[in-house]
This record gives sequence, C-alpha cells and structure tokens, in this order.
Amino acid sequence: MTRLAIFDCDGTLVDSAATIYAALKASFVENGLDVPPPNMSRRVIGLSLTEAMGALLPGESAERHSALAEDYKRAFMTLRAGGKVEEPLFDGVIELLDRLENDGWLLAVATGKSDRGLRHCLEQHDIRARFVSLQTADRHPSKPHPSMVEQAIADAGASPARTIVVGDTSFDMAMAVNAGATGIGAGWGYHEADELLGAGAVAVAETPLQVLDVIREQVDG
Repeated sequence: MTRLAIFDCDGTLVDSAATIYAALKASFVENGLDVPPPNMSRRVIGLSLTEAMGALLPGESAERHSALAEDYKRAFMTLRAGGKVEEPLFDGVIELLDRLENDGWLLAVATGKSDRGLRHCLEQHDIRARFVSLQTADRHPSKPHPSMVEQAIADAGASPARTIVVGDTSFDMAMAVNAGATGIGAGWGYHEADELLGAGAVAVAETPLQVLDVIREQVDG
C-alpha cells in the first residue's frame, strides 16, 4: 500500500528564517509599526500570512492583518528581485528524500508559503519534481487545519494511517493529528521539542536522517 511522507517547507526543508524576518521587518517599517524581535517572527513561521500577522498584532483588525500580509508579499518579492532571498536546504534533507524514495515512499509538501513562493524555493534546489502533491496557503485554510494533508493524501492515493507529516512547528504536528496522520517533529527547525511533542508528535528527530529512525521505531515498528 502507498506510504506518503508530507513535509513542511520553511524550517523543515529549508532554513528561510532570515529572509522571512527581513521581509517582515520591511513591511512593518513601511507601516510605521514596531518591528518584533526575530524570536517572535520564528514563532509564527508556518502559519498562513494573515494568521501570522494576527498572531503578531492581535490588537489590529482583520482588515489590517490582510493588508499587512499583502505588504509582506511585496517586500518578499522585492528581496527576490534583488537576489536577496536565502532559503538553503538543511543538511541531510536530500539524503532523507533519497532514502524515503528508495524505500518506496511518495513525497509531498504542505506549507504556509504561496504557490509562487514554494515553486521558486523547490526549483532553486531542483527538487520540485520529487513531490507528488504540493499544497500551499493559496488554496487551503491555515495550519493546523487538516485540509492540506487531506488533499495530499487524496492526490497520492494514500490513507491517513499510512501517512507521516514531518514539520518543525506545533502547527504542523496539530495538523497531522487533525488529519489522522502521524506527526514527526523536525527538531532542527523553529519550535522547541517539547512544543512539538505537546502538539502531538510521536517523536522529535534532531536531524533529517534521524527521521528514518523514528519511522522504524514509531511507524513501522
């Protein structure tokens, strides 16, 4: 039967925190807002943009959150046009994808990025074709809603019981639980291990290749 591994992108496949913060800072400065510290920015990575703005500025209106999300998009595109977007793959990610594919797993992505942003990121590393399903914030509610996982499962012809979600935030792990899938925490990303476990991760891998050990112990075992 089909086995499916769904990956978050920011903080799991790629280390994009510095670029995300640069775009956030530019959009806040443009709007005359106090720029949150980097650790606060990391806390909301993974949410869809409007929800992230809501988490950073709970006292502002929904309309303001939406407007700030659009300003963030423009700031990010400006960085990209200037060649200033840095989204390097984490060490070990390619080896993990290779091993999973060799073991017969299908691969997918579920991310708070836009379709355009995800496409640019994956094409930069020449890995877009490896994924049978690409789910983004453009077509789904924000994590931890299970919609992205459910659609990826449908695309792959898999089942929740045969699906893992690898992600670095509590939003990813809660999304996995909500979809009936198995969540594996990416301890190399942006949330702490205790948060990942508290949100439903069966275990937290400290490196990408340790995901294989978790699968053997917690999924196959």
